[in-house]
Amino acid sequence: MVHLTHLECPRCGEKLDPTELQNLCPCGAPLLVRYDMEAMKKDVTRADLETGRTDMWRYQKMLPVPTEDIICLGEGMTPVIEAPVLGKDLGVGQFLIKDEGTNPTGTFKARGASAGVSMAKHLGADSVAMPTAGNAGGAWAAYAARAGMDCFIAMPEDAPELTMKECDLFGAKTYLVRGLISDAGAIIKRAVERYGWFDVSTLKEPYRIEGKKTMGLELIGQTGWEMPDAILYPAGGGVGLIGIWKAFEELEALGFIGSERPKMIAVQAEGCAPLVRAFEAGERDSEFWQGAETMAAGIRVPKALGDFLVMDAIYESGGRAVAVSDAEIMEELYKTARMEGMFICPEGAATVAALRKLVADGYLGADDRVMTINTGSGLKYSYVVDIDLPVLDIDDDIEL
Repeated sequence: MVHLTHLECPRCGEKLDPTELQNLCPCGAPLLVRYDMEAMKKDVTRADLETGRTDMWRYQKMLPVPTEDIICLGEGMTPVIEAPVLGKDLGVGQFLIKDEGTNPTGTFKARGASAGVSMAKHLGADSVAMPTAGNAGGAWAAYAARAGMDCFIAMPEDAPELTMKECDLFGAKTYLVRGLISDAGAIIKRAVERYGWFDVSTLKEPYRIEGKKTMGLELIGQTGWEMPDAILYPAGGGVGLIGIWKAFEELEALGFIGSERPKMIAVQAEGCAPLVRAFEAGERDSEFWQGAETMAAGIRVPKALGDFLVMDAIYESGGRAVAVSDAEIMEELYKTARMEGMFICPEGAATVAALRKLVADGYLGADDRVMTINTGSGLKYSYVVDIDLPVLDIDDDIEL
């Protein structure tokens, strides 16, 4: 049973019809999916969330897509891995990494693409269009191909090459842009107005959040239905953090958890940190970050459309927004690989670097159970790793 009732603007409270393709509220804010929680409460049991399908559609009763319209490639149910050696080095009581790199196309973007493409197809769209820093484009191109839909992508020309190849491989019409993701967004906006494609830019359609919220539904079950003390999330558009927060709210409404929440910590790069600047100023909205620059492409977003929703979760949970340098990101990427055997992405490594800072200033410590979200496989970023390996002839001996 689908319990979807309406779409709601979190800024002005406007309610919109979910049976039609919708982008933003007339006031310009993103829309959130709302459900009949009383009906859902009668329909959903904790056992439904603990057993069944081995992908994110185990949670279909808490999602908006009818069974017959699900577009799935096996996304979700990613592992939560304890990292005891790195955790001890960092100085926290327990350190957990939710590894989203095991998703189709290698990143958490598969969750949002699955939900978003499924609903777009269900509501009659035959084409989708979006700007991307890379990974979202690869995911939406894959799911659009699965759904038999046309896909149009614009991305910065310095986006990871592998993601360009993914988009092209999956049949998306892909354009490279001299500029940032915000410039790619301006081009897509004009094309959408001209050709009538459905705009699935970050938070310009309501259903990507629903896919991302399944991270929150999963991680609670994977940690014994006990909240971590803190969750660190690498925030570009911040959709995953918004989704996790929404998952907690809905789980509480169903009576499966209480009002306790982890500290929600948004992590950005020093070269592009609009949310951090807003947090330090005590603001709910961020300002556009001029000259955005970082090697962690997924968090190089100068201005997030849903920034106020990210900031709400931070403030309500007693969390923080933290910026780290590219050098710190690379240091933690190597440490995680060598201490735990995990090749995490630069964005994931940014959360480890932020955690080290938060322990150093006493915000988190030895009594805390901390989780970070590794949003993608490091294999998609192999170009960031430099090697200089010795070469031997057949008669040479290994000298240590």
